Amino acid sequence: MFIEKINEIRKNLFKQIDSLTNEQFNEKPDKDSWSPKEIVDHLVKMEQTIIKGIQQELGNPTSPKAKKKPIKLSTLRIVKVKAPSYTVPSSDYKRTEEMKSHLHQVRMELLTLYKSNNSTVLEEKSLKHPIFGQVPLIQWFEFTGLHEKRHAKQLEKTIEKIKGH
Repeated sequence: MFIEKINEIRKNLFKQIDSLTNEQFNEKPDKDSWSPKEIVDHLVKMEQTIIKGIQQELGNPTSPKAKKKPIKLSTLRIVKVKAPSYTVPSSDYKRTEEMKSHLHQVRMELLTLYKSNNSTVLEEKSLKHPIFGQVPLIQWFEFTGLHEKRHAKQLEKTIEKIKGH
């Protein structure tokens, strides 16, 4: 079941950021890279965007049915995707605990949305993805974990650079 998988990915992400001071959490490894805080902020914004999209499509009587997509490819970091403007992180300084709380809050919203809807309905409607096209709503829940896994790899490299200073 993908719920256990996405929760495991989250647990590992929390372990990674728990090893950082608030200063390290907000530090950019270089001018062209995101800080750990910015990576987490992007994940929060992305999950919020997915929740909003799913909610809109659930209320859309003409939401198209779509075939399952190979969303597991989203974990491959060789394929670069520019973050949509509404998911670009802010550079504001934030404490680690505050960002972990935001991540937890948005995940609870996502899980509530999943549990409060019939899987048949989630399979019958879809939401557009910039690379995969129309993706069945049911796959978006798993996608949040895969997207987070992708950024966990980025986070790992970022932390190595920061701690290597």
